[in-house]
Amino acid sequence: MNQTIIVTGGAGFIGSNFVLEWVRQGLGHVINLDKLTYAGNLENLVEIQHHPQHTFVHGDIGNQALLAELLAKYQPTAVVNFAAESHVDRSIHGPEDFIQTNVVGTFHLLEAVRAYWNGLDQADKQAFRFLHVSTDEVYGSLGKNDPAFTETHKYEPNSPYSASKAASDHLVRAYHHTYGLPVLTTNCSNNYGPHHFPEKLIPLVIHNALAGKPLPIYGNGQQIRDWLYVEDHCAAIRCVLKTGKIGEVYNIGGWNEKQNIEVVRTLCRMLDAKKPREDGKSYADQITFVEDRLGHDQRYAIDATKIARELGWKPVETFETGIEKTVTWYLNNQDWVQNVTSGDYRHWVQKHYAERGEEMA
Repeated sequence: MNQTIIVTGGAGFIGSNFVLEWVRQGLGHVINLDKLTYAGNLENLVEIQHHPQHTFVHGDIGNQALLAELLAKYQPTAVVNFAAESHVDRSIHGPEDFIQTNVVGTFHLLEAVRAYWNGLDQADKQAFRFLHVSTDEVYGSLGKNDPAFTETHKYEPNSPYSASKAASDHLVRAYHHTYGLPVLTTNCSNNYGPHHFPEKLIPLVIHNALAGKPLPIYGNGQQIRDWLYVEDHCAAIRCVLKTGKIGEVYNIGGWNEKQNIEVVRTLCRMLDAKKPREDGKSYADQITFVEDRLGHDQRYAIDATKIARELGWKPVETFETGIEKTVTWYLNNQDWVQNVTSGDYRHWVQKHYAERGEEMA
């Protein structure tokens, strides 16, 4: 599978890991379109910044003229859409950006891709794919004993973020059923791993622990998430892109349900072993319980049976092996962490926690 693809949001956490693996494996030319908002970071792509199979374009998926130009120039056989605002807390404080990027931006992207696809000859039309990367949060929240989300679970989004992603999923589906656009949709569980921006739980805990700051845990910390190592997720997307059935949805999960407090205590134990505190105490002493998030979903869990059964994909990493790799990566890449935790990110964290009466950064 050596092909030219356009990846949107390819400087963000999951997108950059996907782009890096695509280039490392020699799968073809990647045109990487990213708006470079606070979470898009060119440092994620340093390894391939001069690679002939990687072309970075600074731009917005809402810019249809730019999209049309890129599609005409590079003639991709696929578009993989990672571009999204993805942080629930940010969507609560400022939902408009999420509507603009996740809903309006996806619409503009679909329109540009539809126009390009309509102009292809029949063979190229049949070979083309539009793969939309989404989230398990569109399904809402599960009770403790409820079965995990399958692809036919009804949509019940509970935050402005998940509602905006649900809307984008519906648009993608509609463009297939109305126009025949050859689409694929993936809904993943919580990702973790290298290059994860430190506003999300795992990198935030590592960052704050090493800085001697409180480790903020919402509510009682018993919210449950399914954890998926990012390189496993990228492998699954490549699998869906290559052999997925047009118009289908594939749920991608790690089969690793953990309570948030369990994840944090695991991180503290690993840091205690790998980089002990100077005073000899455990990083767990820094755990601080804070007021719960508005509308906080209690449990997400992905049933990834379909992708295993139909496409033969299963995650390689267990939570134990994946979290070991993740902690080691952060300890070995503190310069990256320091660079991304300056500027816009710090301003947002200070504002967010000041409003909550907490001092976390």
